Amino acid sequence: MKIIDLSKPIQYNSGDPFFMKVKIKHKPHRKAKWLIRLFGLPFKLFPKGFIGWADDSIQKMGVHSTTHLDAPWHYAPTCEGKPAKTIDEVPLEWCFGEGVVIDMKHKADFEAITQKDIEDFLKENDLTLQKGMIVLIKTGRDKHMGTKDFFKKGTGMSAEATEWLIDQGIKVMGIDQWGWDLPLPYLIQKAKETNDPDLFWEAHLVGREKEYCHIEQLTNLDALPLTGFKVAVFPLKIVGASAAPARVVAMMD
Repeated sequence: MKIIDLSKPIQYNSGDPFFMKVKIKHKPHRKAKWLIRLFGLPFKLFPKGFIGWADDSIQKMGVHSTTHLDAPWHYAPTCEGKPAKTIDEVPLEWCFGEGVVIDMKHKADFEAITQKDIEDFLKENDLTLQKGMIVLIKTGRDKHMGTKDFFKKGTGMSAEATEWLIDQGIKVMGIDQWGWDLPLPYLIQKAKETNDPDLFWEAHLVGREKEYCHIEQLTNLDALPLTGFKVAVFPLKIVGASAAPARVVAMMD
């Protein structure tokens, strides 16, 4: 079996905006030596050649800062008239399934991906969606990861395209750019220019009426065929959270 990593490395990137910055403290082996001594083990009883264990702590990392799965709770407090699921409540059965890549790299920055775009691509490539599949939208914008442009550039899913995927039985879908919608600064600018309250975050907000999850900040989708692989996207079990980092991988024979 071949396993392909689709996850962003978790590390400090100077180009990340303040709301995405990750800070990790790495503690060298020698520092644990004194901690073990405080626990009561005399130095003379340390295993020969043992200088201590390495340790690390995440000092700052938002649940949306790296490759992550958004829960229905992220979009709104209710979904389909019931309390929305937090990330620890998302069924694990949703998080593993046959994968399919939909290539939208031709879409220009700030041009939304439509239902027709997806249907045309599926037809041209003789692909059929099945209930429970995990759909990966390839935009190529993972090339901006770690830069100041990451959250400012990209295409994005429209509300109609998102709703259509859900109607095909897709519970989990993902994208290899900063967010699922068109870039946030662009949406804010256009909403103000047009005075249209329905423009902002339209794809996310489909989740108020129809239950689904999406993955953001995927990477390496170019390494995948269009079909013939499985996807695993198991989020950390953070109780009550709107999202959680996930190690997303594709598996193929």
